[in-house]
Amino acid sequence: MSEKIFPFLKFHRALPREVPVAIRVLGYGEIHGDFASADAADQASRCIDCGNPYCSWGCPLHNRIPQWLKLVRDGRIEDAAALMHETNPLPEICGRICPHDRLCEGDCTLETGFEAVTIGAIERWVTDEALRRGWRPSVAAAGASGKRVAIVGAGPAGLAVADRLAAAGVAADVFDRYEEIGGLLTFGIPPFKLDKSVVRTRRDVLEGMGVRFHLNVEIGKDVAFSTLLHGYDAVFIGTGAYRFVDAALPGQDLPGVHSALPFLIANARRILGATQVPAELPNLTGRRVVVLGGGDTAMDCVRTSIRMDAESVTCIYRRDEANMPGSRREVKYARDEGVEFLFNRQPLEVVGGVDGVRAVRVAHTRLVADGYGRARPEIVPGSETEIAADVVILSFGFQPSPPEWCSEFGIATDASGKLIVGDSGRLPLQTSHAKVFAGGDAVRGADLVVRAVYDGREAAKSILLQLGVSVARSAA
Repeated sequence: MSEKIFPFLKFHRALPREVPVAIRVLGYGEIHGDFASADAADQASRCIDCGNPYCSWGCPLHNRIPQWLKLVRDGRIEDAAALMHETNPLPEICGRICPHDRLCEGDCTLETGFEAVTIGAIERWVTDEALRRGWRPSVAAAGASGKRVAIVGAGPAGLAVADRLAAAGVAADVFDRYEEIGGLLTFGIPPFKLDKSVVRTRRDVLEGMGVRFHLNVEIGKDVAFSTLLHGYDAVFIGTGAYRFVDAALPGQDLPGVHSALPFLIANARRILGATQVPAELPNLTGRRVVVLGGGDTAMDCVRTSIRMDAESVTCIYRRDEANMPGSRREVKYARDEGVEFLFNRQPLEVVGGVDGVRAVRVAHTRLVADGYGRARPEIVPGSETEIAADVVILSFGFQPSPPEWCSEFGIATDASGKLIVGDSGRLPLQTSHAKVFAGGDAVRGADLVVRAVYDGREAAKSILLQLGVSVARSAA
């Protein structure tokens, strides 16, 4: 009887089949397969519909998770996908790369004692399966609104804006300097976390909704920003955060020291078939690689280095493992794949000479509570050591670098380069220029993809409101 009432007692938490480590490190394929329909339904049935959906509150998008889990349990896959899209323009992407352990699944009522529902894996499978069956998001039944919006940046924020505007009957033109859509979804996040065919499928979906992409086009260089202001009813800026945080580490200019994003972007271009290997991509075969930093980008770097045949890969982080900002899941995957983690180590200097890197000098740290929130690392006197290295990758975080035309057109930024939005008297996500909106990392600094998606969704609401287009046209 209890198994009928409480399926979570009958079905233990299970993810789709994981590719064995020895095989997956040989390539860049995603490390999990797909659910079978019955398995997805079984996993969805574990949800106890607890009444106060902590999972939904833990999701930045406030996805209606218990409701679409019930639809999956009942085999209504297309309906589940439609409900997902009401709050999330990119569910198949968030289902793959969100740190679910820190968001929805971390807040699942079953997390303590019975293990959380596999929300992310189900979200991914449902959207993939619905799209395979031919399901597509709906567009405005009322037809075209006659309004046009330019979107600068085809990353997650820009794609989310385009989806919501197209669904409301607004023509959306997306401009991006790269040769493919996705921004860091394509060029920063490695394929073992997000296969690029998923992004290409999303492009097909958006183009089917009427979105137009203008790629290899840099605003301010190939097209003047004034052209967008004069030719469109509104503009959205989603240019991301690509400027690395400079820790001013002695020796960081030595040959063999690389910044994380250029390294990942260069490798992505190689995988995508670039005719020439980008200059930013080092040969790691047989090399000792040290990655400095503890976020998800650092995890992408260490796991990529393993696949580039490094002799050894070490991740150095100045706090302990419990205080790492990266996903616990990604840390586990990295450790499974052979990455060594050195916690409570403060990088002091990259050691080497004209021939390149020889080592990284570090000191042990201890965490000290200072009464202002997160404990700070304090160097332990006399604890300095050297970690041998041939290649060092810096992953200390990234900040926006607003285009020069922002200041030219009165689009305000703060001291760190973040675009300022939503000041008193402004709509949410509206900049100091009444016609211009912004979101994602350009506003927040380097942050989660799901929060960029949220910004895009909410910015679209503000744009529709300003243009006098009924929000009811949009699934947002």
